[in-house]
Amino acid sequence: MVLSGLEIKRRLGKDIEIEPFDESLLNPNSYNLRLHNKLLVYDTPVLDMKKPNKTREVLIPEDGFLLERGTLYLGRTIERTRTENLVPMLEGRSSIGRLGLFVHITAGFGDVGFNGYWTLEMLCVQPIRIYPGIQICQIFYHTIEGDFIPYHSGKYQNNDGVQPSLLYKDFKADL
Repeated sequence: MVLSGLEIKRRLGKDIEIEPFDESLLNPNSYNLRLHNKLLVYDTPVLDMKKPNKTREVLIPEDGFLLERGTLYLGRTIERTRTENLVPMLEGRSSIGRLGLFVHITAGFGDVGFNGYWTLEMLCVQPIRIYPGIQICQIFYHTIEGDFIPYHSGKYQNNDGVQPSLLYKDFKADL
């Protein structure tokens, strides 16, 4: 079951935290999250799953930044969220999608217990100018049935910025 916007608001400070919270961003069954002004771009032409991949930081100026087709941009939300006892999900806003900007490639599914900023995997089908603070995506919440192990110690937990892939941490060191 998906929570309504009013239920999201009722659960603030209990099993949902959204900081900062702005009631004008509340929707009938979701909450809009905004784009921070920092992006990461991978700096190597070939990415390696077993190694940390070098990135460079890009700041989005107030007059906008042009995203290029075929380049993966990692962004983050302005808002930090924490969720207990619910499954948080992230989707791009339809107005953003209608401009050909994908906000997440595969990571729209959150874990019960996640606390941090959402990393956005942005890819565009044609060049598009983006701006800091734009309402870029929406978070919504599902109830969960049955026993679960909360995500309190994962590699992306309590992040404080844009997160590149940390998949390399899943590989065991060669013996």
